Amino acid sequence: MEDVTDAGIYARESPYLERYVQLGVASGRALSVSFPEVPDEEAETAESHPILDRIFEYLDGLEEVDFDDVQVALTVPTDQRAVLEQVRTIPYGEQTDVSTLAATTPDLDPEDDDDIILVRTALDGNPAPLLIPDHRVRDGPSAAPPQIEQKLRSIEEL
Repeated sequence: MEDVTDAGIYARESPYLERYVQLGVASGRALSVSFPEVPDEEAETAESHPILDRIFEYLDGLEEVDFDDVQVALTVPTDQRAVLEQVRTIPYGEQTDVSTLAATTPDLDPEDDDDIILVRTALDGNPAPLLIPDHRVRDGPSAAPPQIEQKLRSIEEL
C-alpha cells in the first residue's frame, strides 16, 4: 500500500451513498471510517487521498476492490480486536454469520452466549466499517448506518 503518512481527517462526498465518506488517519494507518451527512469541521475535503481513492473505486462497483493491505489502527480491547481481524478475512462477495465468526475467531466458542455477545459488541463498535467489512456478517450489527450497510451489500451482491 502506498505510504499514507499525513495525519488528519479527510472527507469526500459520495453520490452513491448520498453521504460523505470520512476517514481518520494517523501514522500511516486508518483510525476510522464514517459516513456522516455533513463532514466534521476539521475534515479536509480530499479530492485525492490513496485510501479514499480506493474506497471510491469500491463504491463504483466496477471491479472487486479489497482493503487487505490498508493498515487499520485498532484501539479496541484485545478480544474485540481478534473478532475484527477475523472479519477482515471474509472475502469480497462472501458473507458469514455471527456464530460462524465466533467459531473462526481464536479462543471463542459459538455455543457460549458471552462470546456471541462479544462478537456483536465488536461489530457494533467497529471503528472502520468497509475497511473492516462488518457488512459481510449477515446477522450481526454493523457500525455503518443501516442504509449504508445495505448499499455496501448491494455492491457485493450479498
